[in-house]
Amino acid sequence: MRRAGAAMTLLDDKVMEIFDKVGAFLTEHRLGADPVNYEFAYRVVTTPDGPVAAAVRAMTEGGIRLTRKDIVALGGEAARPEPEVQNRVLHDTLVARTQLQVESFADLVKSVRAETTDFGRDLLASSEAIRQIDGSVATEVVKITGAMVDRVRATEDRLEAATREAAELRHQLEEARDDARRDPLTGLANRRVFEEGFATNLASGIRQCVAICDIDRFKLVNDNFGHAVGDRVLKAIGEVLSAQCRDHIVARYGGEEFALLFTGISADEARALIEEARETVANKRYRLRETDAPLGAVTFSAGLTCAAAGEQLDTAFERADQLLYQAKTNGRNQIMHD
Repeated sequence: MRRAGAAMTLLDDKVMEIFDKVGAFLTEHRLGADPVNYEFAYRVVTTPDGPVAAAVRAMTEGGIRLTRKDIVALGGEAARPEPEVQNRVLHDTLVARTQLQVESFADLVKSVRAETTDFGRDLLASSEAIRQIDGSVATEVVKITGAMVDRVRATEDRLEAATREAAELRHQLEEARDDARRDPLTGLANRRVFEEGFATNLASGIRQCVAICDIDRFKLVNDNFGHAVGDRVLKAIGEVLSAQCRDHIVARYGGEEFALLFTGISADEARALIEEARETVANKRYRLRETDAPLGAVTFSAGLTCAAAGEQLDTAFERADQLLYQAKTNGRNQIMHD
């Protein structure tokens, strides 16, 4: 009975430890303890080396908190990280392959040097033989020279093939680096680029403004017309924002949300750029590609704020998010600013 009691105590301690970790995870990310959030947190803390936990670590790098959208995206397919995480894995894989290729080149150079050394040694031996023997010397030299020519040609073929492979790997590496910084659907910059841009401006003391744009009633578009149409709407609005704010960072931040980073301009100038984009989107009459039937009005709302000197991204972003919420509450299809 004493042993059974000790086992139960250990079990209770383990349960409480997991419970505390789950609670700490939910508190850290300001998530409610509903079943979806709790199950997700439980999966992360009990399988810290799993793909979901790895995706969480990548997405929350730099102190970023998870949102419910992030949890739904990761929880829908627990075994597959988000595209951004997949791109990072691809990037790291290509780096490793390129490093192996460089090491292969080093080995190849050593091999060529060894073959050259052997060739010189063979020729030296042949020269010695020439001085000592009259009859079969010429034949022996021809044999050695012919063998070395074949070996040199084979080495040249290997060098050419290795050079082609290295060039292809470099090309893939450049593409992977670019993909790791872009949203795969819209082609816009992703969250990482936005955050790096803010950090760079902050370190340089450059004036910057942050805006969050969210498509109004986007769920209705997906529900009524399907996700394929919703994806086309996201691309279309992303193109408008990118065109109007071409000198600044336009990123897809997640779901139907876009984040804009304006550098070196005033709040009024930033607001004018977003306002032009908002009017362009609101005045456009979108139609279904398959039937040419009207899609209905598509609009977006936005919150805009300028970061104070030394202000961190979390603070400015939270303020812009609150302004976006006001724009939604006041009727949508508008921009709120401080």
